[in-house]
Amino acid sequence: MERLKKLAVILELADKLKKKGSWCGETHLQKTLYFLQEMAKVPTGYEYILYKHGPFSFDFRDEISSLISDRMMKLTPQPYPFGPSLETTEVSENFRSKFKVTLNKYCCSINFLTEKLADEGVASLERLSTALYVFLKYSNPDQKVQAQKIVDLKPHVSFEKALAAVQELESIRRQYDQVCNSEM
Repeated sequence: MERLKKLAVILELADKLKKKGSWCGETHLQKTLYFLQEMAKVPTGYEYILYKHGPFSFDFRDEISSLISDRMMKLTPQPYPFGPSLETTEVSENFRSKFKVTLNKYCCSINFLTEKLADEGVASLERLSTALYVFLKYSNPDQKVQAQKIVDLKPHVSFEKALAAVQELESIRRQYDQVCNSEM
């Protein structure tokens, strides 16, 4: 995907997360974009690695900084101990208006994922995105095996919470297929 189209998708994603009541900190945006790229197959092309709190892209972190520098996003401070929220700006709205075809193409995926992930807390997003990472990387259909792999990778996550994340991921994937893939 061309860079400008990719930026329009990112800005749309951030805007929809915020409108759905998400904190829309970097973690929310990182994890939701990971779902958009890896589960919904929106070709944003960021390289994700498994990091401290689940899948993380340093390239995407740099892109966020560029969007802030270009005044398409802004950081809104939050009370301690919380980090800042990311918000789109009026400059972003004008920019996105030039990419209606691209945004319409990925509208279902963006809307579905923001609906599903906007209310999730950081710990839950870590578990869900790690469940997706494990599902894609290790491709073992057994949910208990997937949950154990999450625990192996993230020892601070209990087996019960890992299994719940694997089951929730499966539900999200099924619903996504019904809602967005049926439109194609």
